[in-house]
Amino acid sequence: MDEKHQEMEKIVVTGSADSTHVIEKQPVAEEKKEMDLLDVLKIMSPGTTLRTALDDILRARLGALIVVDKEGLLAVVEGGFRVNCRFSAQRLVELAKMDGAIVLSNDLKKIMYANTLLTPSAKILTKETGTRHKAAERTAKQFGTIVIAVSERKNKITIYYKEDVYFLEKTSEILRRAAENLQILEKQKEIYNDLISHLNVLEITNLTTTRDVCSVLQTMENIRRISENVKRYLIELGKEGIIVSMRLKELTKNLGKERELLLKDYFNQKYGKADELMRNVNFDFLLETSNIARILFGEIYDKPISPKGMRILSKTELLEKDIKTLLNSFGGLDKVFDLDQETLSTVFKNEKLIGSVMHDLKNLKEKILVGKSL
Repeated sequence: MDEKHQEMEKIVVTGSADSTHVIEKQPVAEEKKEMDLLDVLKIMSPGTTLRTALDDILRARLGALIVVDKEGLLAVVEGGFRVNCRFSAQRLVELAKMDGAIVLSNDLKKIMYANTLLTPSAKILTKETGTRHKAAERTAKQFGTIVIAVSERKNKITIYYKEDVYFLEKTSEILRRAAENLQILEKQKEIYNDLISHLNVLEITNLTTTRDVCSVLQTMENIRRISENVKRYLIELGKEGIIVSMRLKELTKNLGKERELLLKDYFNQKYGKADELMRNVNFDFLLETSNIARILFGEIYDKPISPKGMRILSKTELLEKDIKTLLNSFGGLDKVFDLDQETLSTVFKNEKLIGSVMHDLKNLKEKILVGKSL
């Protein structure tokens, strides 16, 4: 082993020992918890030092090859010189003016080497054509690390992580896409509000059908999928996505809990399986309500169905145990709303509680019948 690689190994060992405490504070490439591509994108979101450096490199029309250190990586690093200085955006931009690759420490706190040559295994398949991008993809695959290639000719940033390849979009483009998704989400939320108000009336009058339930679940799943898209954009936007994040929270508030209660009302202990089926269907399949009816209820024809009633009654001030007592004692949800004080006294002995139950049920029924949101 030559002197340079002996020196490199010492640096890796020392760096690993010294950075243990740092990694615990800010895990970037922690072995115990494998990162996915979204974790990688968080590291490069707008507002981070690394993203600032990458944007500056792009604006300066420079090319760059940046690799995050990983165990065994230095065996394929040749030439260049040792830097071993604290990481900063300005330093990274200056070092990018040279042709070779730049090696960052595993915790992204230091610039370790610059102007180096990466020589990963040529046996690793790559779809890239340029020398820089070939080396980037092969290194990411061989060591399971993060490699960033900045192309001065194409003026774009490519992220390689394990088998994943991702083109880092400009913030303005991501904001545009996020805004488009929010517009679609707003429309779906309007449809959902109409459907759920209609379902509320049907449930308390015992007129619900499988189609009504499937229509609501279909829209809920649409909202969930669009929300996941927006959340991904938020990761890429970083600090620039605060307003988008606020709007997303407004549109999806309490929908997760509402979905869970709705599934429990109609599928009891099998609600988890029903939820999984909805999440796994492809988009084209999801567009047809009859498809949802077939996978959830086993048939495409509309038929009457009654809810357990927990979702509606959870809108009252009643405790969960009192709600269960009501439903177990009187059966259907429609019957619960027609109870009088004398009938309730056969279940609840506390007169104050009976009065509170009657008051809550009366108010809830009035809100539902006039179409107020719950």
